[in-house]
Amino acid sequence: MIRYSLHCAQGHDFESWFASSAAFDALQARGLVSCAICGGTEVEKALMAPQVALKGTGAERPLSTPAHPAEAALAALRREIEANSEYVGVNFVTEARRIHAGNAPERAIHGEAKPDEARKLIEDGVPVAPLPFLPGRKAN
Repeated sequence: MIRYSLHCAQGHDFESWFASSAAFDALQARGLVSCAICGGTEVEKALMAPQVALKGTGAERPLSTPAHPAEAALAALRREIEANSEYVGVNFVTEARRIHAGNAPERAIHGEAKPDEARKLIEDGVPVAPLPFLPGRKAN
């Protein structure tokens, strides 16, 4: 595994882990590496400080400053949402409508919707909110 410091075209800095350098390159070429903050796919590797093992502990610490607190808060929010709601993928609009109408069990869900579909849900009184990150790609 390799951790990269990344930078998006909107100026956001964040970190992510990849199986290898080649795995990062392959994912980036396919447009599958996205900013953890805005979801943009124009992402490049940023300069990184090396990791140094602390003597006798096996632990590593970076020789750079920690990530911005907002990035940590966003990552925590993402973990909380993913742990406490069901990912319904591209079926989000249909499932949100079914829940709102009482035709499906009430529960917290998250997924993907086109902007015009999300706008229509809001106009129709279905309680939804955009997430400040893109959902991970999961099989439906």
